[in-house]
Amino acid sequence: MGFTLERNDSMNPQKLKSLLGQKEGNKLDFKECLNLNTESGKKEFAKDVIAIVNSIGGRGYLIIGVKDKTKQIVGIDPKDFNEEQLQQIISYRCDPPVNIRVESVPYEDKYLGVITIFKSFQRPHQMRQTGAFYIRRGSTTDIARRAEIASMFQETGLLSNELIPLYNLTPDILDKELIDSYLKKIGLYNSGQTDEMIWNHLGILFYDSETGKYYPTIGGTLLFCDQPQNYLPYCSVKMIIFRNEKKVTVRIGGNLIRLLHECKDFVEEHLKDTRYPVEAIIACIANAVLHRDYIDIYRETVVLIGDSKVEISNPGTLFKGSNIHMIMRENNHSRRNNWLYQKLLVLDESNQFLETGFGLRKIEKMFIDSGKKVKFLNLEKRNLFKVILPGLRYFR
Repeated sequence: MGFTLERNDSMNPQKLKSLLGQKEGNKLDFKECLNLNTESGKKEFAKDVIAIVNSIGGRGYLIIGVKDKTKQIVGIDPKDFNEEQLQQIISYRCDPPVNIRVESVPYEDKYLGVITIFKSFQRPHQMRQTGAFYIRRGSTTDIARRAEIASMFQETGLLSNELIPLYNLTPDILDKELIDSYLKKIGLYNSGQTDEMIWNHLGILFYDSETGKYYPTIGGTLLFCDQPQNYLPYCSVKMIIFRNEKKVTVRIGGNLIRLLHECKDFVEEHLKDTRYPVEAIIACIANAVLHRDYIDIYRETVVLIGDSKVEISNPGTLFKGSNIHMIMRENNHSRRNNWLYQKLLVLDESNQFLETGFGLRKIEKMFIDSGKKVKFLNLEKRNLFKVILPGLRYFR
């Protein structure tokens, strides 16, 4: 038995005027008309809807009856703006179907067609007939890249990027002693199975039935390779410290446990003569290591420590429609890399990862006495999450 969700936030002239005053972008597109009498026209309409819903952000809008360059209002004939036809095109061509609302809105003695494209938690959507995934890049519609598609699949739980196999590597890059130590902790040592079979069951390796070979996964490499940055160079942490007019830049690597400990040692050594709460920086780095988007191969985690601010910049926005307020309020929120998190809880004897996720509240509290605020920035368009802490000058 189904039900219909009634929405009482229909488009009104004031809101429409506000949209018309904006530039085209990821979530807004103006069109003079829709050509739905041809297959190519129907395909273009479905492509635009898919691109908008797949793009990062909230709901989007297609506004019909407006020239996209000059924004001249040409209007539409409401009789030709058939909701049933538009819904059928979307249902037939989009997989999964996209939730839209179709309205004819009076504006300046004319009517404009407004198609509201609601935010989807079933991304990515694709064209049924071609299998293509589309996304908006500014004011244009484009085919989504592999990393963008993978990131969307990950958000919906259909893909865990830690379990993606690295076909250019072999299992011998992994530290067998470290894996054996982990197996003992979880009670799987001496199970009677071969190493590769056990590692495959745990997600450390991936078995490819076509080649008959095992390959390390991204997660297995990050946790159980002595120097995963040899193969995944973007997984290092770049530390930049400005002190006494000098700049020190160091890239820290190693498996995730060692990487975190070396980051901790580096920060403590360079800030040992200050009153700065280094625990806050370490907590931010732990969060960054755990929650970063490991599909983004073009950027590393960057920690900048200076007199005016301390900034931790990390690839990957908050996960699955979360926002800062939800993260601060909830202890049991969604995690991007839950497979990594579960393994790190066992491997990390110093419990650096045990409280990550609801540690943002603790980080804020560390600076209450200083009277300085902590900023959390979720930059969806840039796929970045930043934490900006007070600078060193306040703790001398």
